[in-house]
Amino acid sequence: TDTIAVDVKNDPFRDGQGALLFRPGGHGALIENLGRMESDIVFVKNIDNVSHSNTEIIALYKKALAGLLIKLQKKTHNYLSMIDRGEVTGNDICGIFDFAKNELSMDVDSDVSKYTIEHKLNYARELLNRPIRVCGMVKNEGEPGGGPFWIEGDKRKLSLQIVESSQIDLDNKEQKDILMRSTHFNPVDLVCGLKDYKGNYFDLKNYVDNTTGFIVYKNKNGKDLKSYELPGLWNGAMAGWITVFVEVPVETFNPVKTVNDLLKPAHQPQ
Repeated sequence: TDTIAVDVKNDPFRDGQGALLFRPGGHGALIENLGRMESDIVFVKNIDNVSHSNTEIIALYKKALAGLLIKLQKKTHNYLSMIDRGEVTGNDICGIFDFAKNELSMDVDSDVSKYTIEHKLNYARELLNRPIRVCGMVKNEGEPGGGPFWIEGDKRKLSLQIVESSQIDLDNKEQKDILMRSTHFNPVDLVCGLKDYKGNYFDLKNYVDNTTGFIVYKNKNGKDLKSYELPGLWNGAMAGWITVFVEVPVETFNPVKTVNDLLKPAHQPQ
């Protein structure tokens, strides 16, 4: 998962012994690991989000996130199975698009009512037949990191995405203002559904937005270098997933970013 480093002229960077230098490609490489897991549902959280207290409320909201995922997944899979069996009526297809828009927060085409029945069914299948993740979000209290945003993509389509601050152009006043007004923060508290409605595992690589990879600038032994980092696991690598955001209590988020954080009450033994 490492990527080759290059110098400022884009020639391969070599260390003092003349060997090529490779650097970690970032946590986006973990999408491969996630795709190899033989589990129906996977919980994802940051390794530094630990606590000796608040365990009951943390467990409660883990169950709540998983319960919501299962509920949405069952409804999604039921609709897809109905489409396969040819059991979808006119009212059903309207219900499918209402579900996608109102419960899954998907940007359904405004002129979908003009589509032919066959086109509507194919479009509904395209919308719903993808991995689902339910993401817990806490109120923004100034922690460094990303958060939940509406993103405008190709053909001006909107989607819910987790965006890291490093992805935002802070020289753009409009973008910076949006970031500063953000109300919630991403603690990395995800529940992921990995199987489709037929019980097969999704090929998660098909849902990565490769345009969200980026170049990082570093220094090695006094020499400037560049390397490529893969799309982040919970942002670009899951860009094509169905995404649902849910507010969870701040008590479920107890990060350790510095050694001083270990002195906080949440990290003291009970």
